[in-house]
Amino acid sequence: MANIIVGVGQQTSLNEILRIAEEELHQSQGPARKLIMRATGLEVIATRPRFDGEFDSFAIRLRAEGRLLESLKQLETYSPVPCSLGDIEWGKEFRCAPSPGSDDKVRKLLDDVSTLLHLPEVWRVHGEDFRHGGLSMESLFQQMISHHASDVHLYPGSPPLVRVDNLIVAGDPDETPLSADQILTLVREACHDHHWKEFQEQQQCSFNFHQVGLGYSRISAFIKSGVPHCTIRFLPEKIPSFEELHIPRPAMEALSKLENGLILVTGVTGSGKSTTVASWLDWVNTHRRVHVITIEEPVEYVHLNQKAIMSQRSVGEDVPTFPDAVRGALRHDPDVIFIGEMRDQDTIRAAISAASTGHLVISTLHSNTASEVVNRIVSFFDPSERDLVKLQLRDAIRCVMCQRLVPKIGGGRVPAIEFLFNDTQHINECILAGDTLGIREGMQQHLSKSSIFEVSLMSLMKSGVIGLIDARQYASAPEIFEQMRLGTYQPPSLEPHHPGEPHGHSP
Repeated sequence: MANIIVGVGQQTSLNEILRIAEEELHQSQGPARKLIMRATGLEVIATRPRFDGEFDSFAIRLRAEGRLLESLKQLETYSPVPCSLGDIEWGKEFRCAPSPGSDDKVRKLLDDVSTLLHLPEVWRVHGEDFRHGGLSMESLFQQMISHHASDVHLYPGSPPLVRVDNLIVAGDPDETPLSADQILTLVREACHDHHWKEFQEQQQCSFNFHQVGLGYSRISAFIKSGVPHCTIRFLPEKIPSFEELHIPRPAMEALSKLENGLILVTGVTGSGKSTTVASWLDWVNTHRRVHVITIEEPVEYVHLNQKAIMSQRSVGEDVPTFPDAVRGALRHDPDVIFIGEMRDQDTIRAAISAASTGHLVISTLHSNTASEVVNRIVSFFDPSERDLVKLQLRDAIRCVMCQRLVPKIGGGRVPAIEFLFNDTQHINECILAGDTLGIREGMQQHLSKSSIFEVSLMSLMKSGVIGLIDARQYASAPEIFEQMRLGTYQPPSLEPHHPGEPHGHSP
């Protein structure tokens, strides 16, 4: 591991400097049994038999002559613990060996040496003999399952941490702090050679991993401040059903039966988009005799052929880029194409083109609401292209789903979902105009099968799944939610307007 540079300030004791250095090293690289501190003309090497507790053996290397050398010789002669003063290539080495019950005496000896030296304020600290092995992928999966966790986080100096209901908490209380070596070993063992090469060259990589009998995972490894960090996203072997995810089956089945067009599943990071898509694809797989091509980076949920032929391609491994994969998919006789994420102009162009040529395309996008998705997509393009993109979206979009995970009463989270169906002239025209407020107003009309978040939140609250406070907090427009709760809500009127003018009374 790389050195860390520690500013300790004006200290008078090597014991205190050692404590500060060990704490900093522990936080960045994990516990070590050997600590090496270097400053100009001075080096301190400390060792201990365990990964915690006091260091009990020291070697202090320095340039010493005259009075300093004489003082060190006196300490060697009269020290209550075994110590020796010897020559090294560039100076002297004062070495103290451990003996039973000598901890306090060793600390006192270090303090005595400290009084003879001018102690530097800045040290380069290096650790050796870190904890190796003992980090089991199986146990990490078992922790995620037992805690109902979505992720586990690994970084040096801390035991594994898990994300439960969007909060990061301690996992197994018996786990010991990890070392950088343990994390590197885990990543190396779990990934293919080309991912390891990518990690070494680019300081980050993502790949999938299957722990047989427990689940799949997406592993993301990266370097921070010279040391490895790793996150593992848990993906169950059995893909959850619509009912298990609390997603309305009639709407999802209707979307699954479409023959062409563009379906977008949106939401913020960690809102369950991948799981919703996986459940949707699983329904298609079990009910339709079609060819489904998925394009992901990396492949997450694994779909085995049932009624459908499932061709899952990993970007970077099976195909160079998302756009290449989408364009190539059109030559592979697909009926359904899933694109892991629409993240750039070329991928969006390819997705729209595929949806416009008789294929059903589903993809994900980051957004807060369904109504803002059109302008979110358009923002990827230069102003000169945006009108054409909006025209293509008007003709291609069949539905936009947006979901938020809301805390459930009694623990866990449940998705609140809003649907934007492109099923009325008003919504169709607003997509073409890029009119976010107009789209939202259209979603509230009885003529459309669309529905806003507040409808979903009200249903979840009435069913006793979520509480009133959380329902209000996760509403896009709390005042509309209150109107629905009190029975005074009326959909906004669709009055003629010009761009830039306020719309009705809806936010």
